[in-house]
Amino acid sequence: MLTRTKTGSLKPVNRLNLLHSQTTSPHPSTPTTFTTAVKIPEWRQAMASEFLALQQQGTWSLVPPPTGSSILGCKWTYRLKTHSDGSIAKYKARLVAQGNHQEFGLDYNETFSPVAKLPTIRVLLTIALYNNWEIQQLDVANAFLHGTLAEKVFMAQPKGFEDTLHPNYVCQLHKAIYGLKQAPRQWYNTFTEHLVSIEFQHSAADPSMLTLKSANSRIFLLLYVDDILITGDNPDSISSVILKLNERFSMKHLGSVHEFLGIKIDKYTDKYFLTQKQYATSILQQAELENCKPLANPTCTKLPSVFSQDPILSDSNLYRRITGSLQYLTLTRPDIAYSVNQLSQHMHDPQQQHIFLLKRLLRYIKGTLDYGIPITRTNLLLKSFSDADWAGDPISRKSTSGYCSFLGDTIISWTVKKQKTVARSSTESEYRALAALTSDLIWLRRLLLDFGIPQDHPADMFCDNTSAIALANNPVFHARTKHIEIDQKFVRDHLQKHSIRLLPISTIDQTADILTKAMSTPRFLKLRLKLTVTKDPSACGGVLVQ
Repeated sequence: MLTRTKTGSLKPVNRLNLLHSQTTSPHPSTPTTFTTAVKIPEWRQAMASEFLALQQQGTWSLVPPPTGSSILGCKWTYRLKTHSDGSIAKYKARLVAQGNHQEFGLDYNETFSPVAKLPTIRVLLTIALYNNWEIQQLDVANAFLHGTLAEKVFMAQPKGFEDTLHPNYVCQLHKAIYGLKQAPRQWYNTFTEHLVSIEFQHSAADPSMLTLKSANSRIFLLLYVDDILITGDNPDSISSVILKLNERFSMKHLGSVHEFLGIKIDKYTDKYFLTQKQYATSILQQAELENCKPLANPTCTKLPSVFSQDPILSDSNLYRRITGSLQYLTLTRPDIAYSVNQLSQHMHDPQQQHIFLLKRLLRYIKGTLDYGIPITRTNLLLKSFSDADWAGDPISRKSTSGYCSFLGDTIISWTVKKQKTVARSSTESEYRALAALTSDLIWLRRLLLDFGIPQDHPADMFCDNTSAIALANNPVFHARTKHIEIDQKFVRDHLQKHSIRLLPISTIDQTADILTKAMSTPRFLKLRLKLTVTKDPSACGGVLVQ
């Protein structure tokens, strides 16, 4: 190995000054390596800002390398944050510890950290709109650095920012830097403990929602990692809470909610509208289908006998990547939930028919980029629809359950799931779907109670299978039903408690039918409208509220 001593080179190493070097940037691309990023001034400045923030937080102290302890590596990651219109919002560099080398019991213990459930977010929006409350959005800068480590963890110095006096020293971490396995849990505990100290209480239904109730105000705070929504009936009390949070954490007040978790939230005079147009467009770009011909239906009732080869989507890695991305798109698009569920079952080994269906789904998304779900101001009564496609899987003969729940006219929850066991009759498959929906409804009722909205009337559950309804209303057991006795008793128990009310509905009007099977285009469009999946009003000339 040739060293500088052996070659006789005593000239000092010319290192880049990441804090002050200013050269022109060729283009605003997102680098994947430090070597690439260091050549671009915007990313150098982003790394410098991150490093200074870490120093100010007292994230680590430099110590000699300890003997017998593992030293974690670290790396820089880069992300180009954009506004909802695609324009650049921020160059974000983040120093991440390589926590994949941590050892359980030595470098970390507990790791679980809850985040807000998506139905909770939709319920919060619905209730705030119903009461005409403004929803404020907050973000915590360097959130994980507020969490204090209980374990001794050592990390190498970050590349590009090595200490010139102690280049061989390592960082003994005091804060839960990004990348550590315990970092999310430490941050969640730190933040919620502070909220509890100012008299907030955890929701029994969702631990990431906290409430502050007093004689003259009600405040609801929702936490999703470091993104926060806060609303309530007293603006002065909300401002006071935000000030208290600012005293303890480095908060960014983003104003009224407009985008949350990548979901665009537009405010109109009588509703919110939730869309993921930019995200859907990025998925089409991955598949190189941004200029494809749109379709009106993502499914087809009969597959062709011969499939044309698609050189791009035939890549199994790309199939898995796009299908995984589509799962996130279903947060505002229940109309594609069934298609995504079917495609996800074959990610391990996609065949030509699955590639055909994926391309068909992407062509449908191309024609419905502006579609999403509205949050409307109606009543606050629960109603739900349950359905099952008996033995719909031609290989395993397992059934698919599908159900959706509405708060007034706003869809707040939906699920498509393949049943775990083979049902011996349509009654059994429908009943398993009813039991799953009952469990979801009980949770929703408890969540609404935490919002101060007791459900004095039973929630309506609509089912199009008369045998399943009869089985729920009558304690009949025989050889064909005793193996689902637990589900039967569970549903009957809540029927007798008047938590739910089971009502018949014709198959034609069964909204949940769209969640369980492929169907003709006219029927699909009819049920899509019942799901309230519609076009963004701004694309139809609607006026946004500023």
